[in-house]
Amino acid sequence: MTGLDVHPGEILLDLTVNRGGHSRELCRQLASHGHLIGIDADAGALKEATDNLKICPCPVTLLEGNFRDLTQIIDGIGIGKVDAILADLGLSSQQLDESDRGFSFQRDEPLNMNLSHNTAPGSLTAYQIVNFWQETSLADVIFGYGEERFARRIAKAIVSEREVAPISTTQELVAVIKSAIPLRYQNGRRHPATKTFQALRITVNDELGSLSAALESAWSRLNRNGRFAIITFHSLEARLVKNFFRERVKERNAELLTKHAVRPTREEVLKNPRSRSAQLRIIKKL
Repeated sequence: MTGLDVHPGEILLDLTVNRGGHSRELCRQLASHGHLIGIDADAGALKEATDNLKICPCPVTLLEGNFRDLTQIIDGIGIGKVDAILADLGLSSQQLDESDRGFSFQRDEPLNMNLSHNTAPGSLTAYQIVNFWQETSLADVIFGYGEERFARRIAKAIVSEREVAPISTTQELVAVIKSAIPLRYQNGRRHPATKTFQALRITVNDELGSLSAALESAWSRLNRNGRFAIITFHSLEARLVKNFFRERVKERNAELLTKHAVRPTREEVLKNPRSRSAQLRIIKKL
């Protein structure tokens, strides 16, 4: 992450610290008199980050919470402004493969999809959306947040299936999705359930609303000459970030450090196929 241009003694804020992968590399640049602050909604990931970031030469503060509440979170530790901010909006391999919360269509897990480990009673889940929302609302979500061309067919199939029995697991939902999509579209590069799962996860966690709030809060907390780097993984969040950065430039108080989104190299994709849709954008506050 050389574009973030971290210097010794700065305060670095990682809005999606997860297990500390990015921060582990960046904190070395802060030296002993810097400060790394990491936020994540997943308490389990923060426990691992605590161990992974022990190598950091500077103080490390890890905080549980949704980055949409950034202002309250860092106010709670007495931090005013920061020098660099990073947000990686992708799900980690651990969340996909080990969380048991139903993010992956490759595993058979309960239909939860809540990013927070400690969900409050009554919190929205994918199970509730799939089994209780009206067909039109289901179709609108799958089309709007998943950009799925067969959204109405999938919604109709879901409603039909749940009248027989509740759809309780990821694999039950995958089977319904496949039944609704024409056979010739089922063997492409992208799994036929990808867009529907994306739409459900975005809805459960209000990801676009959280991102909009986080962008505004993060920008207000960035020092002059501070850098803000965001990695997005689908067109909806990429568009939101691109437009936000463009508006800051129009206001003449920002400079784009990445004229175009930086995408992974072929070698990076071969090493980590899940990175193929990643786009990095960096802006500097003037």
